[in-house]
Amino acid sequence: MIYIFLANGFEETEAIAPIDLLRRSGKTVVTVGVGDNIITSSHGVPVVTDTIAQEAPLTDELEMIILPGGMPGTLNLEKSEYVQAAIDFCVKNGKYVGAICAAPSILGHKGLLKGRNAACYEGFEDQLEGAFISNEPVACDGIFITSRGAGTAIEFGLALVEKAVSKAESDRIRSSIMCF
Repeated sequence: MIYIFLANGFEETEAIAPIDLLRRSGKTVVTVGVGDNIITSSHGVPVVTDTIAQEAPLTDELEMIILPGGMPGTLNLEKSEYVQAAIDFCVKNGKYVGAICAAPSILGHKGLLKGRNAACYEGFEDQLEGAFISNEPVACDGIFITSRGAGTAIEFGLALVEKAVSKAESDRIRSSIMCF
């Protein structure tokens, strides 16, 4: 099971592209609302989530969490005690953590990217404390998968599929959506 956390002000493409690609791969992706189950994106699109944070258990069945960027979505994710606990759970248990756009800053503020390759939205580099900044669309280092922004959301989603399933499945989906 994979959780993607949505907080008011999230960036739509950075959330929906990974959800779509992971579900195409057969993974169970649960949208988790932070604060409510109706979350409004940074561009005013309301989304009804599958559950809310307080009802999303942190158990061994959890394989990965995903943090989409956007403003003020990233700030709302970061101030959520539940999101912080989910990140800590993943780190402690070796589960994947995906973050895109401004959201890698949450990991940077926790000191989790020190000495690791990481990507983020331009202007957030100084918030990835101690990271080696990558200019690639996606940077994978250990359990962390980070990406630059809405324009890299497909590549981010395909990298998540590769980690959650396999490179072959990521390649199959890449071909099926005509992403060459």
